[in-house]
Amino acid sequence: MAFENGAFSATLAAAAGDDAALHAELRLAFRESLEQQLDLLRRARCDGNWVVAAQRIKGLAASFHVEPLMLLADEAIEAAPGDPVVLRQIDTFLTDFDADPAI
Repeated sequence: MAFENGAFSATLAAAAGDDAALHAELRLAFRESLEQQLDLLRRARCDGNWVVAAQRIKGLAASFHVEPLMLLADEAIEAAPGDPVVLRQIDTFLTDFDADPAI
């Protein structure tokens, strides 16, 4: 799933305006939060921990208007803990996000 940057970029622009440093800081905060929640998702061994991590990813995605990530988080919520397909899809999303530093 390729990272679609339109809504994300618009959200950052609305929050940061012309402040490039704030834009970069918000982008980094998003990335670090996603990475942390993905790590928790990978380590979850029970339904409760898995769902909480997936819901946090969904909340993060909603905060930044990243619809593709919200859909992946919904898939994770419905999946069994440790589902390798869901983990791989979110990891791919993060890789695609990192590949486009212009966002």
